[in-house]
Amino acid sequence: MVNLKINGLEVSVAQGSTILDAAQKLGIRIPTLCYLRDVNALGGCRICVVEVKGARSFAAACVHPVYEGMEVLTNTEALRNSRKTTLELTISDHKMDCLSCERSLNCELQALAKEYGVDQHKFCFSDEPDVEIDDSAPHLVRDNSKCVLCRKCVAVCKQNQHTGVIGVNYRGYNTKVGSPFDMPLENMPCIYCGQCIAVCPTAALTEKSNKQELWDVLADKTKHVVIATAPAIRAQLGECFDMPIGTNVSGKMVSAIRRLGADKVFDVVSAADLTIMEEGTELLERMNNGGELPLFTSCCPSWVKFMEHYYPEKLPHLSTCKSPQQMYGAIMKTYYAEKAGIAPKDIYVASVMPCVAKKFEITREHQSASGLPDIDVVITTNELASMIKQAGIVFSELPEEEFDPALGVASGAGHIFGATGGVCEATLRTVCELATGKEPENLEFHEVRGTAGIKEAEYDLDGKKLKVAVVNGASNAKKLMDMIERSEKEYHFVEIMSCPGGCVNGGAQPYQPGYVRNFTNISKERAKALYSEDKGSLRKSHENPIIKELYDTYLGKPGGDRAHELLHTNYVERKVY
Repeated sequence: MVNLKINGLEVSVAQGSTILDAAQKLGIRIPTLCYLRDVNALGGCRICVVEVKGARSFAAACVHPVYEGMEVLTNTEALRNSRKTTLELTISDHKMDCLSCERSLNCELQALAKEYGVDQHKFCFSDEPDVEIDDSAPHLVRDNSKCVLCRKCVAVCKQNQHTGVIGVNYRGYNTKVGSPFDMPLENMPCIYCGQCIAVCPTAALTEKSNKQELWDVLADKTKHVVIATAPAIRAQLGECFDMPIGTNVSGKMVSAIRRLGADKVFDVVSAADLTIMEEGTELLERMNNGGELPLFTSCCPSWVKFMEHYYPEKLPHLSTCKSPQQMYGAIMKTYYAEKAGIAPKDIYVASVMPCVAKKFEITREHQSASGLPDIDVVITTNELASMIKQAGIVFSELPEEEFDPALGVASGAGHIFGATGGVCEATLRTVCELATGKEPENLEFHEVRGTAGIKEAEYDLDGKKLKVAVVNGASNAKKLMDMIERSEKEYHFVEIMSCPGGCVNGGAQPYQPGYVRNFTNISKERAKALYSEDKGSLRKSHENPIIKELYDTYLGKPGGDRAHELLHTNYVERKVY
């Protein structure tokens, strides 16, 4: 352990810790802008500077290691003036449209500027900096007039997500973040995960909004509007209303959506159970009849696009099952339409997702067997929160209400889909029982839980081995894929989620500032709400009465002709360059 003093307070931290780590242990917040734990440690923004006794100049707390006997000051007049000047220089060419900015009141730069009382005009040479906007991709908008060159987006794109489709172009005053040769992002092998949005401290990267489209339809009385939420949304929406990370707001969420004007409010968890029935059947079919193994899950559209770009030769290994979102949409415009006596063309299907890649997924070809899109619009957790606020709904005072039936009330194992390992665990609960005819002794498969990048497990199905792997983060996916290609690893079933931690850390989840993200396992805290919800459910997809009725009265058997027509899809090879 290393002993030091910060602002006169003694603290002991592990060897190799930084001043930022030591300060956090004492409850002292040192401001940061470019730092992202384990991903981006540059000391480049100079916001986190501190005074170290004996040093000739200020030190960057995020990268400066501690040493025995070190004495540090974090809040002197000189430091406050330095940070203020740095912020004033940072905003000198920053587009200052804070009142109408998408990240207003939720912007780290804005918060620091207020905290340090900056003069936004001190170094401002132009009231209108050059605006370079790239809105070519279906999931995000890049506005470089609001970029502070923190490079967090560049780091997560390359290190966590492997793709590296954005980087730093040019030098000096002309430095900017962009794609190679300034190409539009839609022409890059971007997997649309949105992790760059999640870490951007300003509005340089924001999700593309579809709020107005949904508002317009909600006002159209000729449309029957149904809105469904993904499992992860209930564990994140509360953060947009100042609730602790991981608060389950399922009941208030349903109340709010009803008050927005939706005709029905459904839960995608039952569609997740439907995915398990189809994907589990597909796995057993391949294991028993010599099909392509391992079987890769297809719930994550970013992972599917990653595979289409980087491993097209492995596409036969990808499950043909649509994602829960797309299955939900397909059932809404067929089964639900018949049951409700409404023409499919008059049903407008919206989903609330933690993932901006879902905005791309609904545009994929071959998604509908009826000629209509499965899903008409996708909004995100943030967009839903914005609509609730715009409608004047006081979220904290809402009553607890239940989802509507018909893919709404019951759930087997769908709740845990939002956490990494959840799809695999839900599959195991069903496959192990269907393959052996015996109920598993324990429905909690802890081997596939947790936020480790790659997890492995092996199970016995009456003498037949079932080897599984669970991966989160696209860079970890590449590691696993390469090991499989080199025959170093062999599996039967592999779950891959592009976002680190799974959907609970999706690119469209509520933004958390650096001082929270750097010292809190956000994915773990959010996942707790989903596992808690799971304990109060049926826990097995094949025992969900909604799913049983759906197969008995409409789909036939899992993997059958009608189920395949409605619930399965195909993929295309995509270029990398």
